[in-house]
Amino acid sequence: MKNITYTKTGDAGTTALIGGTRVPKYDDRVEAYGTVDELSSVIGVLYDLEGLTEEIREVLGEIQNKLFALESHFAMDKSSEVSKMIPLLEEADVAYLERHIDAMNAELPELRSFVIPGGNMRASVSHVCRTVCRRAERQGWRLNAFEAVDAIDLKYLNRLSDYFFVLARYFDYLEHRDENYWDSKR
Repeated sequence: MKNITYTKTGDAGTTALIGGTRVPKYDDRVEAYGTVDELSSVIGVLYDLEGLTEEIREVLGEIQNKLFALESHFAMDKSSEVSKMIPLLEEADVAYLERHIDAMNAELPELRSFVIPGGNMRASVSHVCRTVCRRAERQGWRLNAFEAVDAIDLKYLNRLSDYFFVLARYFDYLEHRDENYWDSKR
């Protein structure tokens, strides 16, 4: 693959889907895969923070790989022959996230109220991952309103935001920090 940094093909405000169809850069499909790309980038920031276990880094790497496939699904011209080469997500991918959520939850105290993001840098970045993931899921559902999106892709994003919420709580727990619960009387 050549090292081409710029193609100039997007200078007029369009971009190509995988398969060649050109769409406006503000197209719902572009918003969806762009938000998944943003999520993967924020996960990269989390991955690079000090103090993560190798297991958590391994899970984050697995997630980024799944997100690359999911991003490709959103960027795919469905009529393209290339679509047959992009791996699909499976229920096993959702179950993988659920196993890690359950393992962390087993160590956490009972959730008593809404949690206000913060506590430490790893927890804060996990909350950013959660909120970007929620936006990616909303973009996926918006896309699904006019063009069918694989249900497993949307389910994966939903469970992934749960993973990042629990991961944020877990990071506070590991540092013996009290969670910052929402005070409705403030």
